[in-house]
Amino acid sequence: MSLSRCILGLACLWHGVIASPLGAVPSNIPIATDLQTAETVAQPIANSARKLHGKFLHITDLHPDQFYKPHSSTDEADACHRGKGPAGVYGAEVSDCDSPFALINATFDWIAANVKDDIDFVIWTGDTARHDSDEGVPRNADQVLGTNRWIADKMAELFSDSTGRHLEIPIVPTLGNNDILPHNILLPGPNSWLQHYTHIWRRFVPEAQRHSFQFGGWFYVEVIPNRLAIFSLNTLYFFDRNAGTDGCASPSEPGYKQMEWLRIQLQIMRQRGMKAILMGHVPPARTDSKKLWDENCWQKYSLWLRQYRDVVVSGVFGHMNIDHFFIHDERDINVGQLAGLPGDSIDIREAMDDELSVTGAADYLQELRQNWAKLQPPPTDSKNSGQMKKGKKGRKGKKKKPDVWGERYSLSLVSPSIVPNYYPALRIVEYNISGLEDTPVWRDAAKDAMSIELEQNDRQKHLDLKRQHSSRMEDDDEIDAQKKKGKKNKGGDSKPKKPDFLIPHPPAKSSPPGPAYSPQPLTLTGYTQYFANLTHINNITTEASSALLDHDEEEETWVDWLLRWRKGRHGNRKPIHPKPDPREFQFEVEYSTFDDKLYKLSDLTVKNYVELAYRISKQPKKGKAKSLDVSYESAAEEEEEEEDLFEEVEETDEEEEQEDDDLSDGEEVDDDSDEDELETETFKKHDRKKNKKKKGKKRQNKVWMHFLTHAFVSTVEKEDLKKFT
Repeated sequence: MSLSRCILGLACLWHGVIASPLGAVPSNIPIATDLQTAETVAQPIANSARKLHGKFLHITDLHPDQFYKPHSSTDEADACHRGKGPAGVYGAEVSDCDSPFALINATFDWIAANVKDDIDFVIWTGDTARHDSDEGVPRNADQVLGTNRWIADKMAELFSDSTGRHLEIPIVPTLGNNDILPHNILLPGPNSWLQHYTHIWRRFVPEAQRHSFQFGGWFYVEVIPNRLAIFSLNTLYFFDRNAGTDGCASPSEPGYKQMEWLRIQLQIMRQRGMKAILMGHVPPARTDSKKLWDENCWQKYSLWLRQYRDVVVSGVFGHMNIDHFFIHDERDINVGQLAGLPGDSIDIREAMDDELSVTGAADYLQELRQNWAKLQPPPTDSKNSGQMKKGKKGRKGKKKKPDVWGERYSLSLVSPSIVPNYYPALRIVEYNISGLEDTPVWRDAAKDAMSIELEQNDRQKHLDLKRQHSSRMEDDDEIDAQKKKGKKNKGGDSKPKKPDFLIPHPPAKSSPPGPAYSPQPLTLTGYTQYFANLTHINNITTEASSALLDHDEEEETWVDWLLRWRKGRHGNRKPIHPKPDPREFQFEVEYSTFDDKLYKLSDLTVKNYVELAYRISKQPKKGKAKSLDVSYESAAEEEEEEEDLFEEVEETDEEEEQEDDDLSDGEEVDDDSDEDELETETFKKHDRKKNKKKKGKKRQNKVWMHFLTHAFVSTVEKEDLKKFT
């Protein structure tokens, strides 16, 4: 081997991944095999000069692809790796191709210029390797770990101090289902994957938490010491598509152990007066027919959210690429199933598709909407905040206390992704720091004697996971109810066997609502959603589609087009100009909850989201309306809300399709055109315009349409969104 090749190999071994020039395709990305490298590890330190800003960055699903080539084909067989086509410099928007390195570098440059100095921590929810979508270039471990190492190094470099040796703010990563090989399948730890990530994330996982991470890939970081912790959950052990494990029911399963660890840690947080944000890659998405998590894992997680509602601020997730949220209802929690009682473990939900198509995502959102119609918004008078309805009678004739804060529910937020399946997106979330302005900022938990002691105590609990304090079960009403059912057994025993399941104590009755429910320090106050309009930025003009259509594509239906591999905005058309000529890259505001007039979120408390979900679910009245749980002071008030929710639109019949030469992408783009105008992907089949005949008017829920627009990051036009409804 020549000396030059040896030097090159050592350089790659040191850095993991080297960003190649546009168009260059590295043949291999080696990884470091020595986990005890002599490299100086950047250690987080306390920085007395830095103050809290009340903001954090959520970034997810980067999917960097070192084989991406600009102006390559977006066909499924090519996957933006070869051939000639409309793949842009910064990605092929609304396609199934992954992210070019140019997009990743531009994103980090934008964060450095616009975000870096204004945030307190980073939540990074995984999937930092490309999909295994190209049979010609199958993934290997070197590539998966290599891109993860590259992004970890970029994160550390971006958020380090001037010396480059110390992180200024904490970065909290988590494993995605594509960060392992084969994707989705992670065996119980300790294993080689967790060992590799222990090294890759050595600057992010506190030393006192490394045992937990090596054991199962879960850990937490006190991002505001003694105030707020971020819990990085290894959701791959909850993921229903992980064939290497079996949910959370058996004590031998890593999912079970992780749930026990989480329960213990949330109890410690409560005892210390701290709050927690729970984060992970795969969200606990669940409808009446589909699910992403194993049902037992979902049940435990929802129960933990319910019982520790005074501690948990919110859940934050990625994976699904669509911008949305979902509500956990305590009435969906089946304690009998968790306790292992017979007849309570039937679950007919199917595993959700690993990668949702547009129609799959639309169907999922429709199911969520149907579920939201069953919600009961907190019973407050809309004009006299705090004035409650009279409580209903419960057991033994006692009146139930009205749930004025919506504590029956819990919230999970899902952010859209960097990978341009729609438009690249990231989110800046703001939270209340009233009274915390002078609080000491983050420091390495390993230097905190209390954290070390807690970890040592937790380690023993973590290893044996014995059932301690089982007496807590005795006063739990739900277990009592299950016992009464159990008395009807055939054996004639006077008392059924007590279920071997521990339900945590809820908050004390005297405790005020937590920050997830009532505005207070650490309550999430809102977020600003940013996106990069790649249609505008890539600046690609293509040949007219008419010359490239074949007979098969003429015959396929609109649904067929959506279900197959998505080729992006420009389909299979070739660019006119031989060399890429992109505009300046930038993220811009798509929307902000602080001034969104349709969402009307004064903050991100559960109550406001339940009200929003209920408004999204409402349908125009047909005939005599059914009585609702939400009352109005007068018919005028009800009419006012109807006007606020619904708009009249023209109903149309699609007659025939004809080509619209005036809208051909073959026309030259004027660089001096209005660059601020939102250029959206229209999803019009092969750029053809439809003749429409007026059929009258109908009413539609404009909040629902607004929600769908943001779900797909403003890539789908309103006319096409109507097809989903």
